[in-house]
Amino acid sequence: MRMEITYASPSFYDLPAAAASTMPSSMTGARPVRIIPLQHPTATSSSSSPSANVAFARWTEKLRRMTWLEWLEFFLPCLRWIRIYKWREYFQVDLMAGITVGVMLVPQSMSYAKLAGLEPIYGLYSGFVPIFVYAIFGSSRQLAVGPVALVSLLVSNVLSGITDSSGELYTELAILLSLMVGIMECIMGLLRLGWLIRFISHSVISGFTTASAIVIGLSQAKYFVGYDIDRSSKIIPVVKSIIDGADKFSWPPFVMGSIMLTILLVMKHLGKSRKYLRFLRAAGPLTAVVLGTLFAKVFHPPSISLVGDIPQGLPKFSVPKAFEYAKSLIPTAILITSVAILESVGIAKALAAKNGYELDSNQELFGLGVSNVLGSFFSAYPTTGSFSRSAVNHESGAKSGVSGLVSGIIMICALMFLTPVFEYIPQCTLAAIVISAVIGLVDYEEAIFLWRVDKKDFLLWTITSTTTLFLGIEIGVLVGVGVSLAFVIHESANPHIAVLGRLPGTTVYRNVKQYPEAYSYNGIVIVRVDAPIYFANTSFIKDRLREYEVHVDSSKNRGPEVERIYFVILEMAPVTYIDSSAVQALKDLYQEYKLRDIQIAISNPSPEVLLTFSKSGLVELIGKEWYFVRVHDAVQVCLQHVQSLKAGPDSSLTPLSSFEDKPSLFARLSKDRAEKFSVTDLESGNGRPPHPKDRDSQLEPLLPKER
Repeated sequence: MRMEITYASPSFYDLPAAAASTMPSSMTGARPVRIIPLQHPTATSSSSSPSANVAFARWTEKLRRMTWLEWLEFFLPCLRWIRIYKWREYFQVDLMAGITVGVMLVPQSMSYAKLAGLEPIYGLYSGFVPIFVYAIFGSSRQLAVGPVALVSLLVSNVLSGITDSSGELYTELAILLSLMVGIMECIMGLLRLGWLIRFISHSVISGFTTASAIVIGLSQAKYFVGYDIDRSSKIIPVVKSIIDGADKFSWPPFVMGSIMLTILLVMKHLGKSRKYLRFLRAAGPLTAVVLGTLFAKVFHPPSISLVGDIPQGLPKFSVPKAFEYAKSLIPTAILITSVAILESVGIAKALAAKNGYELDSNQELFGLGVSNVLGSFFSAYPTTGSFSRSAVNHESGAKSGVSGLVSGIIMICALMFLTPVFEYIPQCTLAAIVISAVIGLVDYEEAIFLWRVDKKDFLLWTITSTTTLFLGIEIGVLVGVGVSLAFVIHESANPHIAVLGRLPGTTVYRNVKQYPEAYSYNGIVIVRVDAPIYFANTSFIKDRLREYEVHVDSSKNRGPEVERIYFVILEMAPVTYIDSSAVQALKDLYQEYKLRDIQIAISNPSPEVLLTFSKSGLVELIGKEWYFVRVHDAVQVCLQHVQSLKAGPDSSLTPLSSFEDKPSLFARLSKDRAEKFSVTDLESGNGRPPHPKDRDSQLEPLLPKER
């Protein structure tokens, strides 16, 4: 418990009376001086301080109190919305949303399978089992799970370097990759490791998706130009291949693909810009497929390639094969897991906030993982949450996982009855669907925003997008994450440190660069460290403190005129953590300062930091009397010592060790009665006591009025 103790001398000249109080170094002046005693940790308080053990105990206690229904909801999140589902109110909108997303999913899944280098049927399989599994184990009620463009590109990029896409091994590896990604997502969800992905900044993701969208768009160019181009995740080989084969250019697929792409973009724009035409956004892919299929069925154009035969029926249960390649697929599985988590969890959290329910990101990871694991046993390649389909699902009014179940039923109908029709779909139509979907991933607006707001993030965006385009996807992600972590480490190792000054008319101390009117006191420097202190930044902090000691702007200083710094006050409110290396650095700094007659004062340390100081012996080394709740308390105490040095016969040589000898300090203060300085005058820098009418015994010393 903290309490406020008020010390006040009965008269301006009665300094010895103040010396009889428990904290004599701060008790001079005609007005009350309030010093709030700092609560130091004891054996009792230290045992009850926040720690990992306490957090673990709270977590186990929470688990112990969970009811059987809460345990069921923990493993089956679908029960959360099933219990409160209002059939009359929700079912109709869920039905419409599910149909809308299902109609969008069927053509997209075939397009993304082609992008992944697989037969279109595997896209349909990937949009079947994972949807039903996620509806049971997933925690988001609006997320639309299935094949997505970015993951399909990653699958194609790695597997094309191992084997030919026309072989059976290629398909087996894609299915194995789904199993590995699912296992990783389940492990991360169960171990609550979702926080690791936070180290991939938004700038990296934006730059990566922008470059990937360009690569995806160029990879579909072969269906527009009518000839094969090199499969690569680097832009230069793809562009070179397009240019080299220009003599094989075919107009029919280019014209048809361009028309379909125009239809898709127009419908997408109208669906976004006009609410009453919202259905056009979801109906775009289906419209393109229907028009393309009708054209191919009626006219049979020989120069336009078609999808071809697609097996009819539901996928059969089969165990993934080719486990001998699992080791070589681990890096890609990690990359796909990271991208899938960032895309899915980000979308799911945003949709949960818009629809007014809470979402556990680790539970979401587990749901995605289970859907990929079980999907791999039914010939699915890696899936995750789709941004475009999830947005359509939300805009269509979806209230629960019922919309996902409806989409899955539509996929069943497509597999059972419509595959004979799908063989007449033109390849250029599927390519147009992919291109129209990834155009929205080119996030140039984000680059403009970053340029205006933060040049460092813009540089990170530029580095990631450029390396992804020219050096490949894996290198682009690694470079982007590496540079991002380098920025984090640099910021952590070189934290912001501010010199504080007092705002006129207050007892508030702020950064003198931010508030030029703030002033400080001669002989005292107040420094605030705006970060945790640990081994990586101790040298930087020590160097800055030495710099502040030597280079002090005295133009706005007040108080007694002295030639050098006698006190360094460390404001530690922003310091949430301090390690043993930092404690040792502070001990070394204290000894170094002691040799130069400089005293350290600590202001407002957090309980955790103060406990570390106490355990390490730093509290006893510096002295409990030099730990304060507020900066203003520390300034008042230090200011009186500076005044005693100024008044002494040889103030420049007075050692700080004499401060620990209380009788000698008060003896000097008693001799200073002739100077007639009060705390108020010392703080303001005036050389005379305030006029009695300016005194207010109920307030802390503030600046006296200008005369």
